[in-house]
Amino acid sequence: MAGHSQFKNIMFRKGAQDAKRSKLFSKLGREITVAAKAGLPDPEHNAKLRAALIAARKVSMPKDSIDRAIKKAQGADATNYEEVRYEGRGPGGVAMIVEALTDNRNRTASDVRSLFSKYGGQMGETVAYMFDRLGQIQYPLTAGSAEQMLDAAIEAGADDCQTTDQTHDLYCAPDDLNEVSRALEKKFGPAASAKFIWRPQTSVPVEGDTAETLIKLLDALDDHDDVQTVTANFEMSEATMAKLTA
Repeated sequence: MAGHSQFKNIMFRKGAQDAKRSKLFSKLGREITVAAKAGLPDPEHNAKLRAALIAARKVSMPKDSIDRAIKKAQGADATNYEEVRYEGRGPGGVAMIVEALTDNRNRTASDVRSLFSKYGGQMGETVAYMFDRLGQIQYPLTAGSAEQMLDAAIEAGADDCQTTDQTHDLYCAPDDLNEVSRALEKKFGPAASAKFIWRPQTSVPVEGDTAETLIKLLDALDDHDDVQTVTANFEMSEATMAKLTA
C-alpha cells in the first residue's frame, strides 16, 4: 500500500507540474500573439515579440505552439486582448504592480481586486513612481567576467551591468531593449532572458505571518489566467523564502 500511495503522490505532483506548464505556455502564447499583433511579426524589429520569444524558448515552449501564437495575431478572428496594469499595496505595505492581458477588463479588475482584499491588501493606490521601468537582459556567469560584460554593455548602449552570484544583469531604457539585446547577442550569443521589468527603488522587509500572506497573494495572482507578471518591492530572508516556497 505504501508503494501505491507513493506512486499516486508522484502522479499527483506530475499532474500539478503539467498543469502549471500548460498554464505558463498559455500565458506566453497570449503574450506572443499580442506582441505580434501590436507591431511587426518579426522579432528583429519588434522588441516585445523578441522578449516574449526568448521567454518562451527559455521554458522549452514547443516551436509549433510559438508559430501558432504568431499566426494567430494575423487572423481576422484573433481575440482582442488589452494590456492593463493594476497597482496597489499588499500585506505589510508592500507596493505591487500587476500586469495583465485580458479580453474583459471588468472581469480581470474585479478578480484582481478581490485577491488583493482576500490577502489583506488594497488595489487602487498608485505605486509605479516607486519603480523604474527598464529593459533587462540576463546572461549566465559563464558568458564572461564582470568587467567584460560591463564593457560590452556600455558598447552596446546599455546603461548598467550588475553581476550577481548567478547572472550578469544588464539594464537599458525600454526603447533600447531590441537594439541592445541584438548587439550583445552578436558577441555572447542568445541571452538567457530579455524583458521589460519594473525595478523597485526601495524595498520593504517582511517576515513571519506577513511574509506568508504576501506569498499567498503573489501565488494567487500568478495563478490567474489573465495575469502576466507581478512585481513587488519586498525583501525577506532566504530561510523564510525557502520555507514559504518549498
